Amino acid sequence: MVTDETMSFDVEKEKSNRTKEVIKEVYLALTEKGYNPINQIVGYILSGDPTYITSHKNARNLIRQVERDELLEEMVKTYLGLEK
Repeated sequence: MVTDETMSFDVEKEKSNRTKEVIKEVYLALTEKGYNPINQIVGYILSGDPTYITSHKNARNLIRQVERDELLEEMVKTYLGLEK
């Protein structure tokens, strides 16, 4: 079916969704390895040192695909209930 309507693509929303996926996947990998995932993720965000994140389930590589400020921004938005 062909339509004359213009489709729109929201880059920010897609980036936000990807960031959320990464945080969840990293959280699960850290939990499976017996770490305190909150402490480890906070350590990574504050220091930038990827060794705070386990390589289990490729979590270290995943989290490095997202800028630390984007991780923090998404967490603050979620905390404040400002998700779109």
